[in-house]
Amino acid sequence: MKAPKLGTGAKVVAVSIDGKHRFSKSPRPSGMLVVGHGVEGDAHFGETVKHRYLARLNPQAANLRQVHLISGELFDALRADGFEVGPGELGENITTAGLDLEGLPLDTELRIGADASIRLTGIRTPCVLLDRFRAGLKARLIIDGPKRLYKAGVMGVVIKGGDVSPGDAIGVGWPDAPHRPLPPL
Repeated sequence: MKAPKLGTGAKVVAVSIDGKHRFSKSPRPSGMLVVGHGVEGDAHFGETVKHRYLARLNPQAANLRQVHLISGELFDALRADGFEVGPGELGENITTAGLDLEGLPLDTELRIGADASIRLTGIRTPCVLLDRFRAGLKARLIIDGPKRLYKAGVMGVVIKGGDVSPGDAIGVGWPDAPHRPLPPL
């Protein structure tokens, strides 16, 4: 796997949380990441899976979707295509700038702010709820070709807790080689 271009100055643009299972989340001044659980106060907080569909299939499965991150650059591209979306509206907890999130390998560590770290576990697979939010949005986030690609953000687990706020710097810790692509989650 070729290392993606990371640009300098990667940072947090927004932190969004919702304690109920709704599609969009509300931007907040900050959020507390808790090791092994996710974002405090969020509906997906916990050691076992909280995604409603996945929890019905296996309620005791490990929660690999504790934190959802989306690149703010995705919102720019969507707006250029006529989709008005902003931080938190696609259900993400952390909106970033300066990172090609989907291009990072499995087990990449994102160090955020002074203390927090997230280990990437997979790519968010677009679901039908995207079209209920904005008609035609799901198809815009799936790129068909020799290999199907998803552009709906990434998922991770909290490996070091701490407060995360807009403006916080994001550092990237590469996993040991060989690098493996993020699997769909």
